[in-house]
Amino acid sequence: MRDAGVMAGELLDWYDRHARDMPWRVGPADRAAGIAPDPYAVWMSEVMLQQTTVAAVRDYFTRFMALWPTVHDLANAEDARVMGEWAGLGYYARARNLLKCARVVSRELDGAFPDTLDGLKALPGIGPYTAAAIAAIAFDRSETVVDGNVERVMARLFCIEDPMPGSKPALRDAAATLTPKARPGDYAQAVMDLGATICTPKSPACGICPWRDDCAGRAKGVQAALPAREAKKPKPIRHGIAYIARRTDGAWLVETRPDKGLLGGMLGWPGGDWGDEAEDLPPIAADWADLPGDVRHTFTHFHLILRVRTATLPQDAAPERGHFEPRLAPSDLPTVMRKAFDLARGTLS
Repeated sequence: MRDAGVMAGELLDWYDRHARDMPWRVGPADRAAGIAPDPYAVWMSEVMLQQTTVAAVRDYFTRFMALWPTVHDLANAEDARVMGEWAGLGYYARARNLLKCARVVSRELDGAFPDTLDGLKALPGIGPYTAAAIAAIAFDRSETVVDGNVERVMARLFCIEDPMPGSKPALRDAAATLTPKARPGDYAQAVMDLGATICTPKSPACGICPWRDDCAGRAKGVQAALPAREAKKPKPIRHGIAYIARRTDGAWLVETRPDKGLLGGMLGWPGGDWGDEAEDLPPIAADWADLPGDVRHTFTHFHLILRVRTATLPQDAAPERGHFEPRLAPSDLPTVMRKAFDLARGTLS
């Protein structure tokens, strides 16, 4: 393998020609023209990109930046509006932390994001990876940024055959040996672009890779099999019930889920806990009808099978849990709740 500085320089040359165009990115030409990245936009994009694809994030990022163009705007936004706009993007704790972080930066730091790794890690919802990414991309700090794309590139480049996730420290150490002092923000994005467009999970395009001659995995002929992963355990199946009721004036009975826990802070249909068996816990005594079929949804750690029960309620209905929303938009609901709505809407229209 060649000198790290030479390799970083070649990758940056490649990035200058092939950088992906993203709405939150200040590209090489813009940087050369003296345009600096906006730390707020970098932070917003990195939070949204946690465990989510670029394709899924693009429209959300554009909409959030149009609605709340500065960190002060976001800090002053209503929680329910932000959670509603986040609906469908998943991992809803990120949205809660987005608001918490915006309010700390706006109200305690006068709107200025810290420019150091430690300062960024002290903010709500910012862990080691996100802090390193913001420090490098927004402030050109020489920090090592390692996401899934970078792990794959390093596993192949250094032929690290120990399986994930146990090999993560070794992969990060390998990445650190290549992180340059010059243009670290562009370099961080270059390695991620390399993994996303050339060193892909399947059928990597080794013939056009700027690091092809340095790649130990390619030399050994095992690049496509790396990184190795431990066998996944099967996900458990949980069961639940969604109670979907509509008042005679058209208002829907919903509840705001607790801030902590799955789908925290989001609007949803009343129901019991999800477990090995569905908990029968209707929010009000009513003539509940079981709908044929069910809702199936997969979360990170389990599969959910959700039965749906519906009822029409009188104008003076007084539920034990939840509240009525007269103008409920399906887009305000997280994906699993929207699936339940789609199943029920024809019976309560």
